Amino acid sequence: MAHIGVSIFPTDYSIQPIELAEAVEERGLDSLFVCEHTHIPVSRQSPWPGGGDLPKEYWHTHDPFVALAAAAAVTSRIQLGMGICLVVERDPIQLAKEVASLDVISEGRLILGIGAGWNAEEMANHGVEFNTRWKVVREKVLAMREIWTQEEPEFHGEYVDFDPIWSYPKPKQADGPPLWMGAQSKWAFPRAVEYCDGWMPIGFMPGFEDGLDTLRHECEQSGKNYQRFDKAVFAAPADEAASSALIERGFTHLIYPMPSESSDQILPILDQYAELANKLH
Repeated sequence: MAHIGVSIFPTDYSIQPIELAEAVEERGLDSLFVCEHTHIPVSRQSPWPGGGDLPKEYWHTHDPFVALAAAAAVTSRIQLGMGICLVVERDPIQLAKEVASLDVISEGRLILGIGAGWNAEEMANHGVEFNTRWKVVREKVLAMREIWTQEEPEFHGEYVDFDPIWSYPKPKQADGPPLWMGAQSKWAFPRAVEYCDGWMPIGFMPGFEDGLDTLRHECEQSGKNYQRFDKAVFAAPADEAASSALIERGFTHLIYPMPSESSDQILPILDQYAELANKLH
């Protein structure tokens, strides 16, 4: 049975995380995902992958860990996810502690969607060159795995380098929360197989369903178990027929999008999604 959840850019003008999380859990949905951007440079050349003008929620978004900590405090069942955490823009030692802390506070309900992002100017403000972003992501993820699983972790790479440290808490979930690769280029699949636990393409990108075949092939080539991977669709089509087809195709999580709007607009949407989830279950 597939898991059905929702996603939102939680902003200073939209429904607040506490009210939203309570509403998601009350309606029997399975997860709440939030998006991340630390900021948006005023002068920007990078085109928005969605096309057209960049929506204002991109620069009004709450810090995702603060939003999800608030959500964790008022819920007990739903999974709490990031779609996606811009690992490339965060210090790996600090990020490892934030992730572990939230996983402990939520009693092991965290899912960490990860990616490198698309905004070159945003990355540059964090000291990251666009062309090296995926190398940086890889090292930061591997370093965090060490921090989460070792008593005295150390890491020595090109972009991340530290001698043995003490860092607690360790995550509630063994080896850390599930990491989902939030990308779908041809390079995303070997990366997902190497250092992630799932794959999360975007539902409005053409042909994303065929990525399951590529993922399976990559697993076979690497000697990994394809069945161990979570297969999620971010911004999944909120349609019964389309959703059923995705589940039949092999996707295990469908995450429906919500606009950054007030509760009077969001709650009816949640009601619709809950009704759809009941049909799919």
